Amino acid sequence: MKNKGLQQQVTDLLATADVHVNGPNPWDLQIHDNRFYKRVLSEGTLGLGESYMDGWWDCDSIDGFAFRVIRADLYKQARFGWRTVLQMLLAKVWNMQKKGMATRNVQRHYDIGNKLYQLMLDKRMAYSCGYWKGADNLDMAQENKLDLICRKIGLQAGQRVLDIGCGWGSFAKFAAERYGATVVGVTVSREQVELGRKLCQGLPVEIRMQDYRDVNEQFDHVVSVGMVEHVGYRNHRAFMKTAARCLKPDGLFLLHTIGHPFSKTSADPFTDTYIFPNCLIPSLKQLGAAMEHLFVLEDLHNFGPYYDPTLMAWYENFNRHWDELKDGYDERFYRMWRYYLLSSAGSFRARNNQLWQLVLSRKGILGGYEAVR
Repeated sequence: MKNKGLQQQVTDLLATADVHVNGPNPWDLQIHDNRFYKRVLSEGTLGLGESYMDGWWDCDSIDGFAFRVIRADLYKQARFGWRTVLQMLLAKVWNMQKKGMATRNVQRHYDIGNKLYQLMLDKRMAYSCGYWKGADNLDMAQENKLDLICRKIGLQAGQRVLDIGCGWGSFAKFAAERYGATVVGVTVSREQVELGRKLCQGLPVEIRMQDYRDVNEQFDHVVSVGMVEHVGYRNHRAFMKTAARCLKPDGLFLLHTIGHPFSKTSADPFTDTYIFPNCLIPSLKQLGAAMEHLFVLEDLHNFGPYYDPTLMAWYENFNRHWDELKDGYDERFYRMWRYYLLSSAGSFRARNNQLWQLVLSRKGILGGYEAVR
């Protein structure tokens, strides 16, 4: 009787978002284990994701499901289990992204196998939102994004650029090949360094295994693409100080980041536990406070809706190549990764998350900055 009450509670809640238990639509949930209801009510988003990983429910369109429940604000009614509460408290009292821990955090996501990312991403291995204006495929969208960054900073041949959180060197390789730049990229992922150096071989590109806080050189420009989300709110100021310290007085700093509409100090419990440990999507308020007396905001560009097709393209690649990957991962990983990619796509589709590119200068560009789109 008690479980029936929990089932009805979940069923009624989902129905307000046009999601139906065992319904006919691709975004409806098909429940295989009745323990699901108690788990999702008591553990919120973490219980929802974990119960999917455990095979307690299925859904043909997880992105469609996530879009509807987020757009209906159902996540605001989610409860937090004890693990989530503990993590939130730790984030408030402890720097979860200090140097040694930051390295471990990054390696838990990026060092799980280069083959996975090679098969999932575009040909340049850009693991951030593509720019789909005028593009009809992932490769084109990512090249558009890389070129947009170069144009926004006014990159010229022979200039030296620092790429904070360089990944596998997608920006560095593009900037060197297309614009004749010299690029230094830093990351704390061993696998990214190893493959990035191979991909950039023969170009004026240096990929370093180095924490961003340890860089103390001058560059014509600084870029950071999809990195500040891993920095944590306690380190936003140190991140901005590093960029300012390394940027020549007349240079530009382009910051490309996922953005959240309000400030938080801890991440979504599922994402934090299984995908990006100790990550934090920043708000404009947090970024603004961190850059005070360091930078002038020249341009702010939001193209968050483009993350939806980017994530869907990554999922299609991942799913299509699963037979080539499954010897290295188990079925639970497949379900975890599927849930991560598709629920993220739904979140961006619902406009819960944004994608911002900020162009920053040290003291303001005399006469103003002409926005590039």
